[in-house]
Amino acid sequence: MTLPRKIRLGDLLVEKKIISSHQLELALAEQKKSGRKLGQVLVDTGSLTQDSLLSFLSEQLNVPFVELAHYQFEPDTVKLVPEVHARRFRVVALKQRGQVLQVGMADPTNFFAYDELTRITHRTIEIAVVRENELLEVLDRVYRQGDQISGLAEQLSDELKESDFDVDQLAAGADLSEAPVVKLLHSLFQDAVQIKASDIHIEPDDAVLRIRMRVDGVLREQVLGERRIASALVQRLKLMSNLDIAEKRLPQDGRFSIRVSDRNIDVRIATMPLQTGEAVVMRLLDQSEGVRDLAQLGMPPALLARLTHALKRPHGLVVVTGPTGSGKTSTLYSALKFLNEPQVKIVTVEDPVEYRLARVNQVQVNSQIGLSFARVLRTTLRLDPDVVLIGEMRDQETVEIGLRAAMTGHLVLSTLHTNDAIGSVSRLMDMGAEGYLLASSLRLVLAQRLVRCLCTSCAAPHELEPAERAWVQQRLGPEAAAASFQAGRGCHRCNNTGYRGRMGVYEMLEVDAPMADALTRGDGLEFARLARASKTYRTLDRLALDYAVEGRTTVSEALRLAADGEFGLEVDDLDASGAPTVATPRRNAA
Repeated sequence: MTLPRKIRLGDLLVEKKIISSHQLELALAEQKKSGRKLGQVLVDTGSLTQDSLLSFLSEQLNVPFVELAHYQFEPDTVKLVPEVHARRFRVVALKQRGQVLQVGMADPTNFFAYDELTRITHRTIEIAVVRENELLEVLDRVYRQGDQISGLAEQLSDELKESDFDVDQLAAGADLSEAPVVKLLHSLFQDAVQIKASDIHIEPDDAVLRIRMRVDGVLREQVLGERRIASALVQRLKLMSNLDIAEKRLPQDGRFSIRVSDRNIDVRIATMPLQTGEAVVMRLLDQSEGVRDLAQLGMPPALLARLTHALKRPHGLVVVTGPTGSGKTSTLYSALKFLNEPQVKIVTVEDPVEYRLARVNQVQVNSQIGLSFARVLRTTLRLDPDVVLIGEMRDQETVEIGLRAAMTGHLVLSTLHTNDAIGSVSRLMDMGAEGYLLASSLRLVLAQRLVRCLCTSCAAPHELEPAERAWVQQRLGPEAAAASFQAGRGCHRCNNTGYRGRMGVYEMLEVDAPMADALTRGDGLEFARLARASKTYRTLDRLALDYAVEGRTTVSEALRLAADGEFGLEVDDLDASGAPTVATPRRNAA
């Protein structure tokens, strides 16, 4: 059947005893008030589930029900329905056979949509029923801005060739809404938001312009042949972030805010002069999502309880450590949200201030005018704070002020860049922190990383490679025999990567009395030995491996963290079958 037939949905549902007459009356009354479709009202009020409604429509209309979560889309087929119509009618093209086009519809009784699709595509339409929530997610993924970006780049390049004015005039043109450079940047940001990219990299090469977006920690590349448009893009971005457009020899940093797809995006921009031109990296912060609660970080309950206990203490130093992009700032802001109460005075010293928090006194460091971390901190302690957040401990003076503040009745939160929790203590001592200050001030160190989550739509049992199996046997011991693992096969929901989203992996170290004694003596090696022997200390890669056993990520993701952990395997440690040949693992130099 190709043409949908009109059905009286409510009467049929009552006739089939799926809902009662009373439920139908209540739904019809709500429909008159809200104007929503009857089926959606019934689902929203709990009279029936979305799946039971769609199964009923599929049976009554004699059309198939298609699961979009596992559907493999063909880009050429999808584009037969323009994006504007796909979003308007809640429809996606599934497959074509000659002049017949099968489309998935959230509302298969929509006659107007059927007629319009027939007219637009010049094909005979066959209908399939799909879930609306899956459909909306699919539309964001299949209608990428790649073609539009390439088209606008070509248009901008042609304008540069034909016009007599220079790049500076083009970037700062009067009619900004129609300027190709503005349209191109808008498409870039729109594409980045659709695929949930955290960063946009604009990199001019000798002959091409590379635009790369980081999604779930991995860069995806689009290459544009219009190399000469790079200057126009950089100039426009500099104008947006109030940077010096005449300075092309030195790096610059700035920020600006934009609104894309009804979301407020804060953009941090950094420029760098290369041999081939100026490169730009933009970090995207979605302000509309706000700051998460601590419980939403995905931290294991035992670790979360220990962290909240440390945050409730009236004084001491809590350090969050990890490389750039590991989620340190998100964790600290969640901690501030947990502490943010009317009776608590919180002062933060940051570079830059990433999220605005009500009731929190946030200070932006500005080294150009002498407003350094150390200078602000000295003044901060005169403001009678209960909690002080130091964006990053970078030098001896900052470390010393922070430690003394933690000793004198303040709770101090800060970040470091180290590989693990134990290494943060060595780092603080390298920066000149006295052992007795660390012993009396340091309460807890939280190291963290982000690992990619296994895509639930295409996850399947996975046979480990020999090296992976050997590492798992080393870490799990006898438990390895009973463990089973999964990997993603790749689908449209994960862009054929097998991963979708990221989650935090945490390593927590609490300083107890024996560790404090070792710090007082300045014995870093003894401190590290005691820390590793602690019953509550678990390494990053071991927690990631636990997640792999639970089916939340893969062994290869856990193995990525092993290089930063305490132990690893040499290639020579494997025999021909891939099993370990040594009983004692080596210790990494790191």
